[in-house]
Amino acid sequence: MTAASGNAARPEVCGVVLAAGEGQRLRPLTASVPKALCPVGNLPLLDHALRRLAGLGLSGPAQVGVNAAYLADQVVAHATGRAHLSVELDGPLGTSGGVARLKGWIDGRGVLVGNADAYLADPFREPGKDIAALLDGWSGETVRMLTKPCRPGETGGFSGHRFAGFSLIPWRFVVDLDDHNTDLVRTVWRPAEAEGALELIGYEGLYLDTGTPALYLEANLHAAGAGLADPAAEVTGTAVESVIGAGARVAGSVTRCVVWPGATVEAGESLSDAIRAPGGLTVHTA
Repeated sequence: MTAASGNAARPEVCGVVLAAGEGQRLRPLTASVPKALCPVGNLPLLDHALRRLAGLGLSGPAQVGVNAAYLADQVVAHATGRAHLSVELDGPLGTSGGVARLKGWIDGRGVLVGNADAYLADPFREPGKDIAALLDGWSGETVRMLTKPCRPGETGGFSGHRFAGFSLIPWRFVVDLDDHNTDLVRTVWRPAEAEGALELIGYEGLYLDTGTPALYLEANLHAAGAGLADPAAEVTGTAVESVIGAGARVAGSVTRCVVWPGATVEAGESLSDAIRAPGGLTVHTA
């Protein structure tokens, strides 16, 4: 079996993006939009993950799977035709259960699993190439984890490192997973660590999990640089270091903000360090 990249020495690998989570820490933003479809830099988080896998040569329903549970119809509509879809009708199954539910589709391959809420950015490497070290020289027997060093005072982790959004799991671990609600920490990462089969692969760029409004805003501002406005946005006011989505209308003033597609900032309004969604929903982070 060979990988999608054509490296004949490497076991075959597929990709899975975990997109079933409810995003409770991002509420009320995720009350009507699944976390995986929240935009970062005017691109849904799910699309960032799919683009990264495509950069490794993994694309389409035969090579990429996506799971969905919370507001699953939106994820299904967004990813249909681009990925094999696994809908967890009985509710989110956690990171381990979500992979287990896909065992029939994975079918003996190794699986590169990424969290939809992971924001990764390497200034020197394109998406995909920035995590290619996860696959380079892989034997097909070990578990590999993309990591960053633990922050000062941070406990837990793996040999002083913290998970950074992606892990590579061999079939020998996948085959024994059960599709009940549990996580990969318990079923794969710690067992692999205990048997000396966990390899930590450092990530040289920025990693954010976007799980809170503050981190979500930080990811957007990083993606935007000095500012980013979709060509279909209408900005007649002032936008400084902000992300303005398609169909948004900014007549007031925004600084370090995310204005979602279709949202409005009226004349006379002044927002800073905030996320504005349609219907006037505003989440302040400072």
